[in-house]
Amino acid sequence: MRAETQSTIDAIRKSLTLLGQRMDWETAPHRLEEMNAMIEAGDLWSDPARAQKLMRERQALLDAVETYRRISTDLEANAEMVELAGEEGDAELVAESEANLKALAEMAAQKELEALLNGEADGNDTFLEINAGAGGTESCDWASMLARMYVRWAEKKGYEVELMSESAGEEAGIRSAAYKISGHNAYGWLKSESGVHRLVRISPYDSAARRHTSFSSIWVYPVVDDNIEIVIPDNEIRIDTYRSSGAGGQHVNTTDSAVRITHLPTGIVVTSSEKSQHQNRANAMAALKSRLYQAELDRRNAAINAQHDAKGDAGWGNQIRSYVLQPYQMVKDLRTGEETSDTQGVLDGDLDAFMAATLALDVAGKSRAEANSED
Repeated sequence: MRAETQSTIDAIRKSLTLLGQRMDWETAPHRLEEMNAMIEAGDLWSDPARAQKLMRERQALLDAVETYRRISTDLEANAEMVELAGEEGDAELVAESEANLKALAEMAAQKELEALLNGEADGNDTFLEINAGAGGTESCDWASMLARMYVRWAEKKGYEVELMSESAGEEAGIRSAAYKISGHNAYGWLKSESGVHRLVRISPYDSAARRHTSFSSIWVYPVVDDNIEIVIPDNEIRIDTYRSSGAGGQHVNTTDSAVRITHLPTGIVVTSSEKSQHQNRANAMAALKSRLYQAELDRRNAAINAQHDAKGDAGWGNQIRSYVLQPYQMVKDLRTGEETSDTQGVLDGDLDAFMAATLALDVAGKSRAEANSED
């Protein structure tokens, strides 16, 4: 067997080991039996929230078990086929089996990464807010580039993207935008993107073609699902309606249908500017609940996935990632050191490597914190 093929097999086995550890493979079948017994109980749906939570947990564990078994079976079958075909001198079959192993290694690595998305709200849909920072028109244009980047990323993942609100820049781009991104693990993937993003480029708005630095901030927080109860007393919120300033033309509302909700104790402000005022109230209230839930997650787990202060400046010293288009091509994450020279690919939504690196760093930090707490 070639050394490259053996290396691929070893990588798959390493992924399997980590997958098994994440799901506690030794006890997984027993836990599935317990969950099945609870689901078959006649009184399960007397508590709908508990029933839904149990069904989600069971499905997640079942998927993990099936994935582990499928990778294990395919690994052994293809590894054995490489050996047998090699002994028989069947080069074509060897090549086919090696190709299968490479594809399996990629899938196993992806599943290993997804297994890290086991936080309390990682599986939820998410809200994503973009705000232009220091830099005027430059930053508004940069904010619109970021919006396009994240929409492209979400579409590649097969996620549903809904524009909740948008405020256009005076000359170009956007001052702010808010999206709801729906799909399994949407929050888990995007949560590491919260922070200030810095762009360095030759400005298309500068007649002297000088290099400019622009900043925009990203804030990500999970959509609160039905089994998470967030109670907001009426006396803690102020609801305002206003005329939306959209992208122009037919996109501008001509009635006071947009809704702004202010949470008085915290100062959190959320908006929605679709056509229906009733829907805007529902959208804004859902966003407010999610913001309050995110604040609670931050308080309980501040060392992991620290969020930038929504009232802080989007400028020097606060950035998490730099996108340099001039005088060289480089995107670098300042937390993990992950970098690439494929700037266009990143701006077209190729973000998984950056998200994966930050996720792995967060998990490593959590593991160290847990180990230190046990000492």
